[in-house]
Amino acid sequence: MENCFEMYRTIVMPAHCDHYGHMNVRHYAAFFDDAGWQMLARAGVSLRDLRDRGLGSVVATLTIDFHHEIKAGELALIMGSFTRVGKKSFAYDLKLYEVDSMTHCATQKTVEVCFDLAKRASVALPDDIRDKLAKLFVG
Repeated sequence: MENCFEMYRTIVMPAHCDHYGHMNVRHYAAFFDDAGWQMLARAGVSLRDLRDRGLGSVVATLTIDFHHEIKAGELALIMGSFTRVGKKSFAYDLKLYEVDSMTHCATQKTVEVCFDLAKRASVALPDDIRDKLAKLFVG
């Protein structure tokens, strides 16, 4: 799929699993969090550049929908795509797949807000960053 990027790969370990034998929700959240840190870089926006401008991005909302279980010993792949770019915020979807069958196991929908690190408040996305994100937007 165009503008959908590989964000993260891992393996589900026995320690990730609960007493039902499938990965516990806390580990889905960790895998998605690791992948989410890569989203801006995929658009050509470095964390260093944001920090140099006194900016960051913070999660405003996220939801995770669970579609299919994944178990210990299975490989996981997370793919990501930008779904919205606004004045102060942007949204993206992350989808976790079991690699061998490419079964879609879970989806995280995230909204992040541009954040002034000194003022501790939301601010408008700089135009150059908004432009980079908009180029990857999947409508």
